[in-house]
Amino acid sequence: MVLSPFHPIIATWFTRRFGAPTEAQSKGWPAILAYKDTLIAAPTGSGKTLAAFLACLDRLFREGIAGPLSPHPRVLYISPLKALSNDVQRNLQTPLEEIRALASAEGIHFPEIRIGVRTGDTPQNERRTMLRKPPHILITTPESLYLLLTAESSRKLLTGIETVIVDEIHALARDKRGAHLSLSLARLDALCEKRPVRIGLSATQKPIERMPQFPVG
Repeated sequence: MVLSPFHPIIATWFTRRFGAPTEAQSKGWPAILAYKDTLIAAPTGSGKTLAAFLACLDRLFREGIAGPLSPHPRVLYISPLKALSNDVQRNLQTPLEEIRALASAEGIHFPEIRIGVRTGDTPQNERRTMLRKPPHILITTPESLYLLLTAESSRKLLTGIETVIVDEIHALARDKRGAHLSLSLARLDALCEKRPVRIGLSATQKPIERMPQFPVG
């Protein structure tokens, strides 16, 4: 029942790969699928990141089956750790490849869903390529998001963002770096055609009663 809202290909892939959803996933998906701001507070290894991304992949998959995907980023993932950004990219590529293989076996065209990383370490040639052929899922850091918002060419890429995933929010909510990110998120809200849904992820959050205020604004 928990997986019933997902496309059968996505649901079948998840069941074969993981079996049953974790508590973080089963409780997080209804809110995320309903386009509601969501905070997932759960221990490391509980599948928080996939809980946030699977609904996004499902939407892109369904849209790509119906017709060409819009050529601009739809999902923005923000992590305070550059190394984590690279890990997330690698961890997303594997599900995409496995879902593509399953869809192909069922005779279903799997759309090209591009993933891109934009951090301070991203080479200039990759940055230029990103402007010409934007990713559908953009992975970045708070500082790089600020730079993306200040440059006219890159700012235009962000107007179609539908979902913002903020990871490790306990590391951001406590200091000026988090305050700076809050301003960037407010600028993003004003830039987008429709305010993006925000999903906050963290394993350690105290006081839990106040933490939802940070990712939501």
